[in-house]
Amino acid sequence: MSAKRVVMVVDMQQGVFATPRIRREQCVELINKLTNAADTVIFIQHIEEGGLEEGSAGFQLLPELYQPASALYVTKTACDSFYKTRLEDVLHEHNITGFVMCGCATDYCVDTTLKNGASRGYAITVAGDAHTTAHRPAAQAETLIAHYNDVWRNLTVPQNPVFVKSVETILNEWQTN
Repeated sequence: MSAKRVVMVVDMQQGVFATPRIRREQCVELINKLTNAADTVIFIQHIEEGGLEEGSAGFQLLPELYQPASALYVTKTACDSFYKTRLEDVLHEHNITGFVMCGCATDYCVDTTLKNGASRGYAITVAGDAHTTAHRPAAQAETLIAHYNDVWRNLTVPQNPVFVKSVETILNEWQTN
């Protein structure tokens, strides 16, 4: 039997996108391709005062995101999706040992969750063209995305390398397994 095809979608919420993010439409389109092909989809949603209160309009996922009926949902209050959440329990309950990551924001929640997950032993592939962020004072969003894709490709986690692949490559690999 082939490995489970699991996608973790981080913080693709209406309130998060109140701050402009680059390539929103492209990012959503690519995430939808992944979630349509996945066996399991986990949506991570951030809770925070100022527009991301649980149940608020800002807390809701972007309406154009495909949400399978069987999707799993985990809420968080920190950049790290593992920090004081039930994420690890959900992964264990569903026998998930690896996943594809995508979402927002590249330089905050995606990066922090990826590094913590890799350190915990999860096999992680980043959909390098399906994560986004905003322009920051120190760098433009395009630069940040390219920078983090490079950092993740070269991240040192002995016996557990992180992979960065395009959505097209991930989907092709899923079809052949």
